[in-house]
Amino acid sequence: MSVFYKIVFSLTVAALACSILTIMLSGMAQAGPYLLAFFGLLALSLQAYPQTKSFSYTVVIFAAAAMALYYPALFISYGSFKYATLIIPLIQLIMFGMGTSMHYTDFLGVLKAPKGILIGVVSHFIIMPLLGFSIATLSIKLTGMPAEIAAGIILIGCCPNGMASNVVSYLAKANLALSVTITSISTILSPLVTPFLMNLLAGPLIEIDPWLMVADIFKMVMIPIALGLLFSSVAKGRANPLKKVMPTISMGGIICIIIIITAAGRESLLKVGLVLTVLVLIHNIGGYLLGYWSAKLFRMEERDCRTIAIEVGMQNGGMAAGLAKGMGKIGTLGLAPVIFSTLMNITGSLLASYWHKKPPAHSAEANCKESVPNNTA
Repeated sequence: MSVFYKIVFSLTVAALACSILTIMLSGMAQAGPYLLAFFGLLALSLQAYPQTKSFSYTVVIFAAAAMALYYPALFISYGSFKYATLIIPLIQLIMFGMGTSMHYTDFLGVLKAPKGILIGVVSHFIIMPLLGFSIATLSIKLTGMPAEIAAGIILIGCCPNGMASNVVSYLAKANLALSVTITSISTILSPLVTPFLMNLLAGPLIEIDPWLMVADIFKMVMIPIALGLLFSSVAKGRANPLKKVMPTISMGGIICIIIIITAAGRESLLKVGLVLTVLVLIHNIGGYLLGYWSAKLFRMEERDCRTIAIEVGMQNGGMAAGLAKGMGKIGTLGLAPVIFSTLMNITGSLLASYWHKKPPAHSAEANCKESVPNNTA
């Protein structure tokens, strides 16, 4: 460890000690500056080692959420301008970045490996919505969770995969080609499948306008992705500089979305935050487990089982947040997607680290030429 990182690590420990001491003496409400300093320094400290570097982004997300909780007024509006207005443009920018990282050959994978893609896409759109519906229904009955907040669990379950799943698949030594294709196909199907599932499962809890949701998905997801694909195809090699910078821009966009939604839903989050976090974690981990064993049930090889587990368990939280904004319920319906996005980065990183140390048995598909995709979920 260099001298710089030793200093940063010492400051991290000092900030943590100040946070704990302040909480013990004055309460959690007074610990904001120290907690923010701790998260910021911790994120920087994690850059010291390749093994911990991937966790930096997750810690930054925690810092962003903490900042919004402690200083919500800064992130709700500036004069008459509401920061929530930025959510949809930010999602469009993220989806454009996703489009630049995709290629028409991603969709040709359907012809090469229809079984794996069919199992992956169908499992995704069956397991996560039904699991989300079950968790949401039980949470209302057993914990008194407000219906609009509980419906957010269903919403995140009805959305397609995010590109973060492709990065996790790569790190986990799963089948990256299959991962990218499942993400692409589930995204293409989302304008039809997501509104239908939300209307079916969440209709009894909140008012759903399926056609408005279809329009929002096209506006937020499909058109930006199509423009990204078109730009990448036309620009070809000249698009490489943009492709390199888009993951960083996308991650920044996700952090901004998390800050805005956390600030808008602060009061609700303080009331149900711990319970909602536990429920969303169950949803996420349940998706990994059920996805993995659904692939095992069809006797798929280990690499493909890992891929489908990741594709089922990881969702497009940005899209879910945008749909919540479109419905005018960003401070309630949008809370579960924000928490899910944060937790899936943690669980996905841990799962990738675990599987990376346990290479799957060699297969013919292992010889496929693969490259690291953008982390834009």
